[in-house]
Amino acid sequence: MTEDAGKVRLDLNNPVFQDGLFGLQKPERLAALETLKKLRRLTWNQVYRDAGLKWEKIASVRPPPGVGALYSLRIKRSGRATAFRDGDYLRLLSIAPDHDSTYGKK
Repeated sequence: MTEDAGKVRLDLNNPVFQDGLFGLQKPERLAALETLKKLRRLTWNQVYRDAGLKWEKIASVRPPPGVGALYSLRIKRSGRATAFRDGDYLRLLSIAPDHDSTYGKK
């Protein structure tokens, strides 16, 4: 089994991510939870190829120290989450209120 073939494990412990998730209106929150449930069933190779998640590297935002790269993925219909990969873990950092704020645009 290659490194990319492992199942995705989720880290939802970031307080900024939690505030964003719990601050969503009920329909958006349910959509985000469905995406999180989907992610748990996928391998990393499947995440990279999944057209619905739209996994993208964020080049316009500098990652925190010790983080190789930041990525965005569609977490709900009109919003994206910011995250990074740490081994088998997907460490979620935030849920953007709109598409542009994911990429550091105002």
